[in-house]
Amino acid sequence: MTSLLPLPPDALYTCCDPADLPFETSAELPDLDAAQIHGRAIEAIHLGLDIRHDGYNLFLLGETGSGRHAIIRQLLETESHGGDAPADWCYVFNFRDDDRPRLLRLPCGRGARLRDDMQHFVEELIPAINTAFQSDDYRSRLEAMQEEEKLREETALQTLGRDAGELGVALLRTPHGFAFVPMKNAEATLTPEEFAELPEARQHELEEHIKVLRERLHKLMNDFPRWRRELQNRIKQAGSEALQLTVTHLIDDLKPNYADLPEVIAHFDDLLHDITEGAESLRESTRSDEESETTTYSGMITVQRYLVNLLVENPSGGQRPVVYEDHPTLQNLVGRIEHMVHMGTLMSNFTLIRAGALQRANGGFLVLDALRVLGQPYAWEGLKRCLKAGTVRIESLSDLIGLGSTVQLEPEPMPLDLKVVLVGERLVYYLLSQYDPEFPALFKINADMESEIVRTAENTTTYACLVATLARRGQLRPLSGPAVARVIEHAARLAGDAERLSTLTQPVDDLLRQADHFAARADADAIGREHVETALAAQRRRNERLRLRYRDEMLRNQLLIASAGDHVGQVNGLAVIQLGESTFAHPARITATVRVGDGDVIDIEREVKLGGPIHSKGVLILSSFVGARFGLNTPLSLKASLVFEQSYGGVEGDSASLAELCALLSAVAKLPLKQSLALSGSVNQFGIVQPVGGINEKIEGFFELCAARGLTGEQGVLIPSANVCHLMLASEVVEAVRTGRFHVWAVNSVDDALALLTGLPAGQADGDGKWPDGTVNAHIAAGLRELARLRQAFAHPPKDGENHNT
Repeated sequence: MTSLLPLPPDALYTCCDPADLPFETSAELPDLDAAQIHGRAIEAIHLGLDIRHDGYNLFLLGETGSGRHAIIRQLLETESHGGDAPADWCYVFNFRDDDRPRLLRLPCGRGARLRDDMQHFVEELIPAINTAFQSDDYRSRLEAMQEEEKLREETALQTLGRDAGELGVALLRTPHGFAFVPMKNAEATLTPEEFAELPEARQHELEEHIKVLRERLHKLMNDFPRWRRELQNRIKQAGSEALQLTVTHLIDDLKPNYADLPEVIAHFDDLLHDITEGAESLRESTRSDEESETTTYSGMITVQRYLVNLLVENPSGGQRPVVYEDHPTLQNLVGRIEHMVHMGTLMSNFTLIRAGALQRANGGFLVLDALRVLGQPYAWEGLKRCLKAGTVRIESLSDLIGLGSTVQLEPEPMPLDLKVVLVGERLVYYLLSQYDPEFPALFKINADMESEIVRTAENTTTYACLVATLARRGQLRPLSGPAVARVIEHAARLAGDAERLSTLTQPVDDLLRQADHFAARADADAIGREHVETALAAQRRRNERLRLRYRDEMLRNQLLIASAGDHVGQVNGLAVIQLGESTFAHPARITATVRVGDGDVIDIEREVKLGGPIHSKGVLILSSFVGARFGLNTPLSLKASLVFEQSYGGVEGDSASLAELCALLSAVAKLPLKQSLALSGSVNQFGIVQPVGGINEKIEGFFELCAARGLTGEQGVLIPSANVCHLMLASEVVEAVRTGRFHVWAVNSVDDALALLTGLPAGQADGDGKWPDGTVNAHIAAGLRELARLRQAFAHPPKDGENHNT
């Protein structure tokens, strides 16, 4: 018999005594300082934020639901009130290159004023243009120039006609132009017949005169277009002079407000030059209301080109921006250029440039979810490209993949000065570090948040502050001391360790909100322990469908699990299932069979490709243990098979290796095992039992089946001794142990487990390697010797007349 005693009830659940909490309700507690729990991560965050060199961006590592975003938001909001003030950024028209809009940098808070000033300027410019071109002085000057040009042309023609008349040739205006005809007298011209009757010398003379006159007319016809171009230039110059007088004072009124910004002043000068040079085009564009409301298209000039596109605006107080981009596509990160349809063609201009998260966060902080960035096409590469270059260049996805077929704007890139904070799982960080060579150079600081904290008296008080903070943040009722104590106990259960507290805030926050709901239904002023218990019970109930289905199938003997009696080569293992927020366990029958063989242990799960590599490793380890313990004096002559009965899915993990080893040794020794016991644990090559996960759920899973069938006081669960510190069992399990109706044993070795399962002592080998009679190990050794004898008998059958036992 074994001398192992069951664990006492106090070892199964570590309570949090409300008397140890120095408050009546959580309202008395201060807000939690994140450094009290995540001190290492907070130090790393401050280091990354303080170093202003390139590449010192942050990657915040932590589990989902750990409050990563809330912590970084709180830190960045505090950090945003210090440091250099961010800038306002504006795009303006580039008068030297239409397709490359210029970028202006202004002190924070002044971009909006420039935008509004230029909007007001454009509104004043349109009537100013109309007034300038409709003034009497301009009209008189224009008419005078046109009349002068008309008189110049008429005078030139008259002079040519007079000179022709003196030579006896008339200049006639015909529907097809001008013609020279010989004259009979001052009133008439010669007919062809009359011209033919003239003396030949006279004919030659007139022909020479006409030839010279035609050359003079041809030269004159070439001069007319040049004179008209000169007229147009003079008209344009007149328009420029008229506009200059009108517009200069408008711009002069703007300049004093921006005297400290040379780039803005230079833009004003370029703007004035463009207005005076494009006077006639502006006049044409303002004639139509429709055209005056359009933006700048290729080949057209409108007053809209003088507007300012305020790309990024920051508050005048100098607070640095903190930007959270939940949908980090490439364009949402680097910005985009919108288009509009004009006469069936997609057109764009600088006023349609839109900022992305990088531009909006410039001078401050940008927070991104790592997985979301990696999941968007070209977004990760675009982010790295901007961080490496120190500038953000607006680029479209169609251009990157080679689908762009229209002329695109190329806005001037914006210089970047910001901190990017990526938030993600640890696995994402380590994978990027391993497979992306550029990643370590761009994200030099990692801040690794704690998943759990040690459950000390000091940390318990700290955790109470966390609970109070979550309640205040969610505008919930305060919690009583017993309620906080129950939440702390639940945090230990979430950690799966009675000596640790989970730092995952999401499940705790959800529990508080649900408990607050039940407190509201009860008209309570504070959340009490009973409300927390009610919320936990409701959580269990809404997630219990599959758990109860497993239990019912066992009670109906559809899943064959015995909880009483004895059986050779059969034992109850424990399997954990995690579905969403629910985790539960159920017993699983493990069986073993042996026959004569070469010492092989066949893992049926592995043979059919249902067993994972860790499970297969566990089977190899237990077979190695059998060989090391019993194969020194006797050759292993068995062939064994191990299997999870009625398992139709994958099997992974080594937590069943103790149960599989016990089933195997039971089959070898032909010793029946108690079916009223279940066990979990892994073993090493020396037979030492090692801790496993999900120990609370495993115990509760077997207890629930036994309770449904009726507790007899013989049922119980064997667990590794190293798992005792993890126990935070349900109250009904603790109560059953307290009344002796259920038991939990902690075992250190396979010998301890076999002694409990068989009711026989395991036994210790003497100096010759022999086991005491009547012990489990002696039965195992005897079984192996019998298998070896049978194998030898099969290999060397006796001759006729020989004794089969010799």
